[in-house]
Amino acid sequence: MAETPPINYGIALVGSGSATPKQRLTNDQLGLRVDTSDSWISSRTGIHSRRVIGSGETLTGLSVRAAQGATTFARWDPESIDLVILATSTPDDLFGSAPQIQAELGAKNAVAFDLTAACSGFLFALVTASQFLRNGSMRRAIVIGADQLTRWVNWDDRRSCVLFGDGAGAIALEATDINHDGVIAFSLKSDGSRGDCLNLPNVQNFQPLVEGLVHQTGGFLPIQMNGQEVYKFAVREVPSILEDLLSGSNVAPETLDWLLLHQANQRILDAVADRFSIPKTKVLSNLANYGNTSAATIPLMLDEAVQDGRIKRGDLIATSGFGAGLSWGAALLRWQGPI
Repeated sequence: MAETPPINYGIALVGSGSATPKQRLTNDQLGLRVDTSDSWISSRTGIHSRRVIGSGETLTGLSVRAAQGATTFARWDPESIDLVILATSTPDDLFGSAPQIQAELGAKNAVAFDLTAACSGFLFALVTASQFLRNGSMRRAIVIGADQLTRWVNWDDRRSCVLFGDGAGAIALEATDINHDGVIAFSLKSDGSRGDCLNLPNVQNFQPLVEGLVHQTGGFLPIQMNGQEVYKFAVREVPSILEDLLSGSNVAPETLDWLLLHQANQRILDAVADRFSIPKTKVLSNLANYGNTSAATIPLMLDEAVQDGRIKRGDLIATSGFGAGLSWGAALLRWQGPI
């Protein structure tokens, strides 16, 4: 008996959505708290302001709004969604916030779970979701990238507090014919030996439990970051992984419509674009308005460019996420919009 060939579907990127907090914190306002200024921050990072979750807002709420936007854009009934993945390092519930998002979205038939890979999280989650769709076990998925790093920032450390903001972005993925595949290629990497460059460690605080035994209390320290090492890591590894991905896919950099990188530092974006001779007009950046929103940066920027008409159906996008872990990855995507 002949073997049944494996099912292999394509992945269509058919919807996007995003949400940001109401509170806007400018560089000048930060200068009232720490010894810094707009010129100092913007010249080194490209950031002018960021959004901070305030009273009456939650990361889960932002994630729901982003997911609703992607679902509406894709023209889906929420009950037709099979999978919801939340990429976050800062969930409202350490047991997982994705199930609550699934419930509030009305996706009662979907399985939902969190995935943690810091600033690389959205890209890792996108690739994870695509595998369920590609093998035919699921048909529709919502992938959300969302983080609230401002709750773990030391607001008296001027080196790190200027970098981060809060936000959420989402994308709708649908199984389609393999000849119309929107997830053309990807590569993911991790190097735990360099993980101490950027982390959010737990508190090493132990209390007496019973005689002769202790227990550790819950809690985390503020974000710990070696900015110089993270910068060197990004400008070395991101061009390398993109070069391998493009070469392996027989795609010339000049044929790309857009370069969409994790929004960490404008100098990193410029350095990668220069490496491939990609004009600044093809480099997507909203870093100035939002800062580093970790797992949210790529889908937040993607949705903004889709909504304002820059990204059009059929556009070819090279994207890369990188950050804590250390982890990094890249993907070659084609935007379809609603089928």
